[in-house]
Amino acid sequence: MTTRPTIGILLDYQEEGGFSSRPHYALRCGYFDAIWRAGGLPVALPYLEQARADYLGLCDALILPGGFYPFPAALYGDPEPVDEIVHPRYRFEAELAAQALTEDIPMLGICAGMQVIAAAKGATLYRDVRDELPTDIDHLNEKPAEEYAHGVEITPGTRLRALLGVDDLAVNTAHKEALKDTADGLVINAVATDGVVEGIELPDQRFCIGVQWHPEFFAEHNDPNFNLFAGLVDAAGSR
Repeated sequence: MTTRPTIGILLDYQEEGGFSSRPHYALRCGYFDAIWRAGGLPVALPYLEQARADYLGLCDALILPGGFYPFPAALYGDPEPVDEIVHPRYRFEAELAAQALTEDIPMLGICAGMQVIAAAKGATLYRDVRDELPTDIDHLNEKPAEEYAHGVEITPGTRLRALLGVDDLAVNTAHKEALKDTADGLVINAVATDGVVEGIELPDQRFCIGVQWHPEFFAEHNDPNFNLFAGLVDAAGSR
């Protein structure tokens, strides 16, 4: 049997697309590769409601990945429409994140995953940072995800700063939502040069960090982004 900690990675979901015209799960290989390089055993998690408790019992840590899907109106501070249909991923992911926080299961949220963690603590989001905030950065399409798009400043004294070992970092970008307000216990650990929140953490958890960029594109041993995955695996191994 492997001695690697089991890291559950939530799959993304498409109603239809290039892979199939029917509903299917999908996720880029980079998440799985990064966890394997960091010493973990990556396991993909589909949205099986009755299996959620089993997932949490099996996994030593979780990754909530990026993805483009609609959030409920309440996450933007809007009234909830009576006929609102909640996206399948959010319906499953929100409860998974909430239970993981309750059970203190180490968790890394990336892009949309960071936003889900923030929402689980009661934070709200901007629907489109490019329309709602003054910025000269197109956070969605500034550059391809394989390229650095802008800088972020890492907050001194945070767990993210200790992990990355740097005060600032060049990152990629591929998001339109952004954190609007914080919630109790939520610490901002990274901010873009235009003031947009780029990272959060929950110090009262064993390991709970969210970043707005996509570190899996740069998660090589000589890159600070690798330390996010290594830190998650280390926390999982001590659970």
